[in-house]
Amino acid sequence: MKMKTPQKHPFEPIVFKDTEILILGSFPSIQSFEKNFYYAHPRNQFWKILETITAYPTLNKDQKIWLLKEMKFGLWDMVSECHRDNSLDSNLEQEEVNDIALFLQTHPSIKKLAFTGKKAQKLFEKHFADLKIEKIYLPSPSSAHAALTFEEKAKIYQEKLLKKTDQR
Repeated sequence: MKMKTPQKHPFEPIVFKDTEILILGSFPSIQSFEKNFYYAHPRNQFWKILETITAYPTLNKDQKIWLLKEMKFGLWDMVSECHRDNSLDSNLEQEEVNDIALFLQTHPSIKKLAFTGKKAQKLFEKHFADLKIEKIYLPSPSSAHAALTFEEKAKIYQEKLLKKTDQR
């Protein structure tokens, strides 16, 4: 039986002093490791979805970071290290999770957590079920998650991430 390779999360969280929604994935894909940025697999729809719902371009890393800042979104992952031999969430083993509770204490502007898939959601519920914060569950932006079309995913992201809590 082949041993899975241990890996540490390669990126810092992207967060700003006024971040309101922290978007949490599970763990970066192998392509994300290679390209040194979140959601870098060419078939992952995350950036295309955000570009579609915000009308901000996401052609390069700087534009992606700018979009996150403008929308008051932060970006991080649940898993800090794990063992794996491919990019599928189902392949992750021996997961160590990031300390989300401490992160929220040190970033008090964050009012909501948004999970980009079931793995991130389940890890949060397992380790931080007692945290009192609004949670948003989003469909996986992975092209492997084909139960929904791109348009259906974009509509859900738009409804859940851009929903205004203050009705003016």
